[in-house]
Amino acid sequence: MPRSKVVHGMIAMDDVSDNNKIWRMLFAEFLGTAILLFLGCGSIMWLNGSTNSSDILAISLTFGFTIATLVQIFGQTSGCHINPAVTVSFLVSGQCSFLKSALYIAAQCLGAIAGIYLLEFVTPDAVTKGLGKTDINTLLQPGQGFVVEAFITFILVLVIHSVCDEANRSNIVTPSISIGLTIAAAHLAAIKYTGASMNPARSLGPAVALGSWSNHWVYWVGPIVGGILGGTVHTFVLKRHTEEASSYDL
Repeated sequence: MPRSKVVHGMIAMDDVSDNNKIWRMLFAEFLGTAILLFLGCGSIMWLNGSTNSSDILAISLTFGFTIATLVQIFGQTSGCHINPAVTVSFLVSGQCSFLKSALYIAAQCLGAIAGIYLLEFVTPDAVTKGLGKTDINTLLQPGQGFVVEAFITFILVLVIHSVCDEANRSNIVTPSISIGLTIAAAHLAAIKYTGASMNPARSLGPAVALGSWSNHWVYWVGPIVGGILGGTVHTFVLKRHTEEASSYDL
């Protein structure tokens, strides 16, 4: 993609000029993130601080299935970012303007907080309310946690941009399945390291509700860096342009 097109996409206001359309997009981002926090963190609430292999599998599948479902519901409305790191990746690739990105991220953060407070409201007081808070394994340093979050988000963003690339569309595997499987795989690999957030809003909700901000910077800086790298690598290295796609020998 020419750099001029990327810059134009970052500053263009076309995507927010239709008030009715942008409000539907923001509502989709708000509701989608709220559902993600309610269902995803809900799978963690009753574990009482301990997780065995079956628990990790259940949590991973819950997040993966939830994301796959949300992509199917909200993909046509807002693109179903429901993740500030994903939004930033579309910003750096010129597919989302600064203003739209800022509005999306605000909606995602508010949705995450709303979803986690709803989850807390319906959960009995007798249950240990960790609210699905993400934190770095005590055997790791914050810097190591940052690398884990950045790398798994980088992988996620590469998958998202790949399935959103018209030249790379598959009639066999849908975007919802591809993204959901990536989320599940990242959780299976990284839950024991950092909780496998890959999403600043996902970590923000529990942090706000609990008033606990331990190593919280890792869950913003790591995924945002991973999102920037993923969006940049796909746009300038991996992306197939129209003329390449038309001549590609399958």
